[in-house]
Amino acid sequence: MSRLRPTAGAPIDRRDPLLDDPALTEALSACAGAGRLSDEDVRAMRANRRRAIASATSLALVAMIGVGLWQTQRPSAQPPLVARYETQRGQQRAVRLADGSELRLSGATRVVVTFAGDRRDVQLDRGEAYFDIVHDAARPFTVHAGASGARVLGTAFDLDLRRGQVELAVYRGAVRFGRDGTKEEGIVVKAGWRSHFDGFAATAPRRFDVAQQDWRQGWLDTEDMRLGDLVDALNRQGGPLVQTPPPALADMPVAGRFRLDDPAQLLDAIGAAYGFTVKHEGDQLRLVQG
Repeated sequence: MSRLRPTAGAPIDRRDPLLDDPALTEALSACAGAGRLSDEDVRAMRANRRRAIASATSLALVAMIGVGLWQTQRPSAQPPLVARYETQRGQQRAVRLADGSELRLSGATRVVVTFAGDRRDVQLDRGEAYFDIVHDAARPFTVHAGASGARVLGTAFDLDLRRGQVELAVYRGAVRFGRDGTKEEGIVVKAGWRSHFDGFAATAPRRFDVAQQDWRQGWLDTEDMRLGDLVDALNRQGGPLVQTPPPALADMPVAGRFRLDDPAQLLDAIGAAYGFTVKHEGDQLRLVQG
């Protein structure tokens, strides 16, 4: 057996991390004073080295197992947040959403709001709503009404779901408007313009005055609107219920700027110009042609 003769006071090579073991350092220091190492000393050093390697390997395995358990036990992504808002006839409602966006619902209106990690969706089931949307490039905001979709990032606009079509009016920013509101389909409608979707495509935008008061202040400004849709707009505001007009009257186009707080007076004036009369039947109004 060869004999190791370390020189007292000689520097120790620190490149091997096992030489940092306190027990090994103590043994070497003791041997330095004795002048040589016995066979038993060499065997003890080798055993200490094997134990150190085994201990390090065990710690690494424990760490790997812990990481694996953490990854498998992590909670899954949060489910979408869904909220429903509804108004009755003659009622308006202001709603502030979780992202800071604001909605104002007209009467007889219902929306379903869904917020997920990468999207914000609203389903307009019926009625009319004004949207003031907070910008969030990572989560586009899309409103679905009928077969149409209006996709925005940050803007203010109004959507009116009518029997024959969906009417869009943009007050700030821009909206992509079309069948589903995606980047690939539809047209871009900018502030001060409006369009309608007839079930197949969005029409070319038309100008309107964003400074004028609208349904939120009791006014309606329209071009080429069906009389039946005007009746629906009046019924949302409350007052006497206007019965659904007969088909020949319901499809009649009307245009103008109308005050919505007195349905009887408004319909009398329109009837004088378009050839129908208004009959009072209890607390309801009925339109009669001729």
